[in-house]
Amino acid sequence: MNIDPNILDKVNIWLTPTFDNQTQEEIKEMMSSSPAQLEDSFYKNLEFGTGGMRGIMGAGTNRINKYTLGKNTQGLSDYLKKTFPEETLKVVIAYDCRHNSDTLAKVVADVFSANGIKVYLFSELRPTPELSFALKYLNCHAGIVLTASHNPPEYNGYKVYWQDGGQLVPPQDGEIIKLIESLQYSDIKFEANENLIEYINQEVDDAFVNSTVENASFNTPQNAKDNLKIVYTPLHGTSVKSVPAVLAKAGYNNVNIVKEQEVPDGNFPTVKSPNPEEPEALAMATALAEKVGADIVVGTDPDSDRVGVAVRNLEGEMVLLNGNQTMVIMTAFLLEKWKQAGKINGNQFIGSTIVSTPMMLELASAYEVECKVGLTGFKWIAKFIKDFPNQEFIGGGEESFGYMVGDAVRDKDAVSAILLVCEIAAIAKANGSSLYQELLNLYVDFGLYKEHLISLTKKGISGLQEINQMMMDLRENPMQEINGERVVMIEDYQNSTAKNMISGEVENLNIPKSNVLDGRAHV
Repeated sequence: MNIDPNILDKVNIWLTPTFDNQTQEEIKEMMSSSPAQLEDSFYKNLEFGTGGMRGIMGAGTNRINKYTLGKNTQGLSDYLKKTFPEETLKVVIAYDCRHNSDTLAKVVADVFSANGIKVYLFSELRPTPELSFALKYLNCHAGIVLTASHNPPEYNGYKVYWQDGGQLVPPQDGEIIKLIESLQYSDIKFEANENLIEYINQEVDDAFVNSTVENASFNTPQNAKDNLKIVYTPLHGTSVKSVPAVLAKAGYNNVNIVKEQEVPDGNFPTVKSPNPEEPEALAMATALAEKVGADIVVGTDPDSDRVGVAVRNLEGEMVLLNGNQTMVIMTAFLLEKWKQAGKINGNQFIGSTIVSTPMMLELASAYEVECKVGLTGFKWIAKFIKDFPNQEFIGGGEESFGYMVGDAVRDKDAVSAILLVCEIAAIAKANGSSLYQELLNLYVDFGLYKEHLISLTKKGISGLQEINQMMMDLRENPMQEINGERVVMIEDYQNSTAKNMISGEVENLNIPKSNVLDGRAHV
């Protein structure tokens, strides 16, 4: 096949002495035996998306490796020096169970330290939410976690957090990306200053566990906790470092761990995908639940930001709740607790995103709080907390099986979410109800909302082209109906417009731009 000359120019740069022999040999092998793989490895640079930067590990500009991460870290180091010229800079780094996460985390630490920046590096894998917590706890300027969430084993990633504990958002991310792109790979400082790297573990772990129990516990009677039978699986991931300790400290002793999935393993050998959004991923956990007669199943993805919850329906069968369902259950519970404590005075808000259930708006209205809705990703909910410091954040979530309880962690946090949902389940059972019945009660009070997610994956250059063409076609030829129902509104977040398809009226959307289309139909 003929390879684009621009791609060959990039390839030739990577065959210079700036890059080590192993990298060069990997590239030469692709050139001789797999030109399609070579093209995919170099046709673009990895980009920051809703979950940071993630991709397949290997050589190339479109891959996760020491050079792409090193260049990012060098650019971030330069940006930190520019932004905080008079301060002693500090960063904290965590990593998950994936292949090479520990070695890549050390590379990142080396580059920061080579630039004179103090580094706190977790000595072993840790949940992503603990990184967000640690950033504020240690009073750092930035934080990095090496993770690719629930992606397949060949992936890894690089997520950047700022002083507030939330991920980077515009315009800051654009400024950093511009600085990174101005660098050459030869500008990366790889020679570590080991005196600036400090390994951390138990002190931060204890503080994180204590904070989680404090924020997600609600004086549930001990006998109610004892009567709740829990099955838990970390799906071979990092939550095993925190969830058992949190549940134990909170008083939940009737916890059954799926032993086959307890040990961290970047191959994720017992599942097709370590994603708790998919029923198959929790199959072993639900089987154990049937065996031991459990009331609830909770499972996390590898970096412990997403949580899947399965409960018994009215027929006693285990069913997996979707992210919107768990979100409204947890939000309604928090709102009621805040109301009972007399803490709601109109200065509070909950958070959601444009891809999540509008039932959150109904809950907010009923409890006389605001519901702030942002783009996809918890970094936007964290930004709300940062941008509105005079308002109190109660909780918030997204359909992607993530939730935030309060503002101690500024990202989706499966650790606190598990404790919260167990509190709700324990109280419900003690009152003769169940988590499933509580969901039905919400439907009675606020209306039935039913969702189904269809996820399509388009890989490589052709996939990107197909996605771009699909979005272009949908803009040029808007949907007229969905499942036989007439489309009444199309919101285009790239063009910042909301068009009424019946009247033709167009309104402006006051939300950051994103390549998202939202079509709504009357049902």
